[in-house]
Amino acid sequence: MAAAVRVTAVATVKVTVGGFLNSLTPSNAIDNIKDLIGSGTSLYLELVSSELDTRTGQEKPTLRSYAHKVADDDAEVVTYEADFDVPAGFGAVGAVLVTNEHHTEIFLEDVKLSSPPAGDDDGTDVPLLAIRCNSWVQPKSGGAPGRRVFFANKPSLPSQTPPGLQSYRKKDLEHKRGNGSGQRKANDRIYDYDMYNDLGDPDNDADKARPVLGGSKQFPYPRRCRTGRPATTKDPKTETKGGDNYVPRDEAFSDVKTLQFSMTTVRSVLHAAVPAVQSTLIDPNLGFPSFFVVDKLFEDGVDLPQADQLGFLGGVVPRLLQALSDVSGGQVLAFDTPANVKKDKFAWLRDEEFARETLAGVNPYAIELVREFPLKSKLDPAVYGPAESAITADVLERQMRHVMTVAEAVKQKRLFMLDYHDLFLPYVHKIRALENTTMYGSRTVFFLCDDGTLWLLAIELTRPASPSQPQWRRVFTPSTDTIESWLWRMAKSHVRAHDSGHHELISHWLRTHCAVEPYIIAANRQLSEMHPIYQLLHPHFRYTMKINALARSALINAGGIIELSFSPGKYSMELSSMAYDKLWRFDMEALPTDLIRRGMAEEDPESEHGLKLTIKDYPFANDGLLIWDAIKGWVQAYVARFYPDAGSVTGDGELQAFWTEVRTVGHGDKKDAEWWPRLETPASLVHTLTTIIWVTSAHHAAVNFGQYDFGGYFLNRPSIARIKMPVEEPVDAGALAAFLDNPDQALRECFPSQVQATLVMAVLDLLSTHSPDEEYLGGLETAPWNDDDTVQSAYRQFNERLKC
Repeated sequence: MAAAVRVTAVATVKVTVGGFLNSLTPSNAIDNIKDLIGSGTSLYLELVSSELDTRTGQEKPTLRSYAHKVADDDAEVVTYEADFDVPAGFGAVGAVLVTNEHHTEIFLEDVKLSSPPAGDDDGTDVPLLAIRCNSWVQPKSGGAPGRRVFFANKPSLPSQTPPGLQSYRKKDLEHKRGNGSGQRKANDRIYDYDMYNDLGDPDNDADKARPVLGGSKQFPYPRRCRTGRPATTKDPKTETKGGDNYVPRDEAFSDVKTLQFSMTTVRSVLHAAVPAVQSTLIDPNLGFPSFFVVDKLFEDGVDLPQADQLGFLGGVVPRLLQALSDVSGGQVLAFDTPANVKKDKFAWLRDEEFARETLAGVNPYAIELVREFPLKSKLDPAVYGPAESAITADVLERQMRHVMTVAEAVKQKRLFMLDYHDLFLPYVHKIRALENTTMYGSRTVFFLCDDGTLWLLAIELTRPASPSQPQWRRVFTPSTDTIESWLWRMAKSHVRAHDSGHHELISHWLRTHCAVEPYIIAANRQLSEMHPIYQLLHPHFRYTMKINALARSALINAGGIIELSFSPGKYSMELSSMAYDKLWRFDMEALPTDLIRRGMAEEDPESEHGLKLTIKDYPFANDGLLIWDAIKGWVQAYVARFYPDAGSVTGDGELQAFWTEVRTVGHGDKKDAEWWPRLETPASLVHTLTTIIWVTSAHHAAVNFGQYDFGGYFLNRPSIARIKMPVEEPVDAGALAAFLDNPDQALRECFPSQVQATLVMAVLDLLSTHSPDEEYLGGLETAPWNDDDTVQSAYRQFNERLKC
């Protein structure tokens, strides 16, 4: 009989500060945690054979051993070891079961197996197997399942699962799905769906009642992660508030991210709080008395206010404000000067910069080609007025200085526009019924000059008809006339506010956060962690669910920062739902199809990337297509390694269940749409996965990380336009007279208030900040988990393409 082999398992536990984080003294907290997790025999390990017992056809008994602490001299990890005598015939180890018998959760990084060197060799142990964990393991005493399974770093399709691991694979997925009942606890690993029924707060304030988004024809929407909280008393369809919004434990921020997010948030909120205190909160709608005061935000530090002075702002971010008295030595640093202001303080006034940012700013997803003229609305003219735009050929040709006719410009693909007419017009009267905000439908037209730059030609603002008033609309153009030039600046501010709302609610929140959450939930419910597609997608989902949960708590909720500071106010999320209904399609989320849809590119096999750009100098598209192609090349190589033919795709039960659930549950309000791709071939799988990775990485980066650089100086990108155009009919004689007397002041009154501006600046500062543990495409964080030579070679090529 062959002798047993001695195998050593080394488990690495990451030192985490957990609940001690609030002390803001991580060094002390780490010492305390290390004392807790480093004592005794708190880890119980079991080795799982990949094979079944040939005699019984059942799983082989696991090999069991307690692990003991062997090292804690590293500031970041504690190491445990367990020894096993593996009998001959046990078969390859395919997984390890971990039981946490201590009283606190631990973050298990990995488990590595090794054996002593052969014979009399005194060298180092021979590596046998590495098992990636990177997961929280709950204590057995905490009511959590007694054991967690972690599979070897060898991906396998369901049909390729070693017999000894099949039941473990199945049971782990069943656990992550849950049973659809009960209220979720912070330490759960359960992924399930619900509608956006937790944005309102009717029990505390009737004015904070909000419709449920998702599950209806009126308000279709993607699904979020289910929390299971009870219904409110006043609206049984709305979920109650209470504590943090649940996310599965492994979706929470790392300690590094939490600490960074916490400190950055506190600093940002202090920035926002100070102007609120200085305005004494007598009027939270108080504007800036001069443009000079705006500049002072970036120049002067101010004393730290007391938390009880913050009034209504405390309702927006109460948990953050609790820390005010403990942070900063009585002095608050000034806002960092945004990048565009460093280059040109007055760029926000220039039409050239307005036009440039449509191509190279933070919302490059809005500009589109004018394909027919006159411009026409698709809305019902009986309700909203004449469909044909008031922007005439005469107006445009005059602004184009008659270098060509409009017909020639359309034919030559030289007219472009920002079209916020049909998106906002249905909500104009609802929004105008709110205080201190206003709204128009808008169209903004540009001309492509011979030098490849855009020339801003005209802006049309429209107020639809109402029972008491006819439709009003007017076209504004650049002018050397003093009054007309001020009207032009104000019209541009309205459009910029429209663009800010479109960017935050649609390009950013809807497309890269809200619509992505169903992919994450479905992947965790239907794809085993052994599955190669799970391993490919998982790094790109990091933190998204946690950020979305935080957004539901403070950004997009009733009375949250979006409602307080953006033009649509309480109707912001309804607009997002309407955009999802009318505009969102998975097949249009791929960069090439998005560009073609907007007329910004056309298919051309002879051109690089297979596309010919309508505007050659379109930085977002120029750079984006390079990244798209690199992602696609990497995904093609990865998919080819595991799916040699169509049958392997259609025969993958987990993969098909994942995609079916995305379509029919996560995006259930669009489940019958014909445009959903079907995963029937390796090519269709490649395109679908490339699209998901593009949206979660490059698309998100394009609309997120530049927010403060472009919007931190809010004159450049105001989040709200607070007053109507002074020439809107019927003309308010007093408002027009005030405008004519002091147009500078009228423009400042149109901009956000001091509180609104600094609150948004603080949020943009927070969202634009890179985490110390940020993941980057092509880096170690998104690298494949396994050691497959083909996969690793493809990833190295991907990395090199991104560096070129």
